[in-house]
Amino acid sequence: MTPDITRRAPRFSRLGLYGVLALTFVALCWPTSAHAQAWTLTTEQRQAFLQYYAPVLLKRGNGDDGRHGYDWVTSFDFDRDGNFSNNKLNWKRIPQYVDASRAGPSAYDAWRIRPTLYTSLIEFMDGSKSLKLIYHVYHALDKNAAGDYQLHDWERVELLVTNVVGAPGNGESVAYAVVTQHKRNVVRRAGHVDLNFMQTATGKHLLVWQAEWSDKLAAAHGQELRFVTDPYAFFAGRMASAGKAEAGVNNDGGRKNVHYAFVPEGSADAVAAFGARALTYATADALASRYDNGKSISWPNVKRVTYELQDLADILPTHWQHGGYAAHWLDAGPIDFYLESALVNEGGATEVSAGMQRFFPKTRDVENDDDREGYIAKKWFVGTYEMNDSASDFGGGGSNAFHDNAYASTAVDSRGRTRASASGYTTSPSSFWWQHDYFVHAGFTDSTDGVEQGFWLPGAWYLPANGGFDGRWVQLFDDRPGLESGQR
Repeated sequence: MTPDITRRAPRFSRLGLYGVLALTFVALCWPTSAHAQAWTLTTEQRQAFLQYYAPVLLKRGNGDDGRHGYDWVTSFDFDRDGNFSNNKLNWKRIPQYVDASRAGPSAYDAWRIRPTLYTSLIEFMDGSKSLKLIYHVYHALDKNAAGDYQLHDWERVELLVTNVVGAPGNGESVAYAVVTQHKRNVVRRAGHVDLNFMQTATGKHLLVWQAEWSDKLAAAHGQELRFVTDPYAFFAGRMASAGKAEAGVNNDGGRKNVHYAFVPEGSADAVAAFGARALTYATADALASRYDNGKSISWPNVKRVTYELQDLADILPTHWQHGGYAAHWLDAGPIDFYLESALVNEGGATEVSAGMQRFFPKTRDVENDDDREGYIAKKWFVGTYEMNDSASDFGGGGSNAFHDNAYASTAVDSRGRTRASASGYTTSPSSFWWQHDYFVHAGFTDSTDGVEQGFWLPGAWYLPANGGFDGRWVQLFDDRPGLESGQR
């Protein structure tokens, strides 16, 4: 049955006492868009913001015992077979790729590892212009704490940038950052000692530490992310003196080993400071760490690798019911989105049609080890994740309560709106998501189960006339099919 998609103008729900309190909070803490004239960034400026704030990843590896290369960041189609379901299986052959590269041409020389962070930029007016920048760090496999191999790793970095006035580096500020520790979404607000950046003329890069691919009980593992608690000057000094490669991380005593540094290729100063190189078939052997995760090394032995940015919207069409989803995803647990506009590629061709569309999120794994879910089903994709103040080595922090309340439109946000009343799609509760549903967290945690501080972006917020842009559904970066990292 086709859902009723009747839309009404966004309105406040019947508030009651808690709604009045929420509106009072909003009046005190959040400006309204009426005080600023709407305007939008250009495509080039959006690309520039994503490059400027792209994180630097300091990664512990576990590359001994014939697992060299396992810890590389990569891309969904690294093996160039157009099939994501065998990514884990083929990634286990990465050591053979590395070894073959020493001898020259081989069966692996057509692979393109292409270390990639998949991104989106959400642009909206709220008193002034703000941006939500999302970076998903792609790995083809990891292991959970129980020692089970898992297909596709889902760790991400998220920034809320406020007071944007034009090109990056012109007085805007980072209100907060979020990194994922498996299911936990850990936040650090502006001014926190754990929020450290590498500031250069070509970027302001959040320093993030990442665990190795493999499993550990009651300890950092499985590609999880942590905030780096040391300032960049600490690392600059260690690199200059050939000192020990290690990093302090949030909610953990002592410093953690560093075997890799992944640096955004779009920031020339960051690349130069780290001496990072593009990972290609020709450089693979030199850029693969072979150290155990417990091995302490000095900075001259750290592998410094550049990564590129691509789009979340490159992957969304693979989930679509008419987009060949069965090669990558199972036909279970579909999710419906009502798209007001088509998803088009960089050349303007439609990849997902407008209208009510069905997407299939569950991973298809040829080894039958894993059935996790892709971007389209992630709570962070619509902003409905639970925000946490701290990391934990003992799980937790992944409650679905707020997400479920949001889908059902049973709770109001900090401005007195539900998801449905904000969008105007009053028939959407427990039926479908609207393409432009997005909850903006205020950056503060809430101890009440199923409640988060923040607000739904209302009505036609995404239109250029209103100063908006919903980059979750837009492809910004050239795919460069078939090329190696660094090639243009």
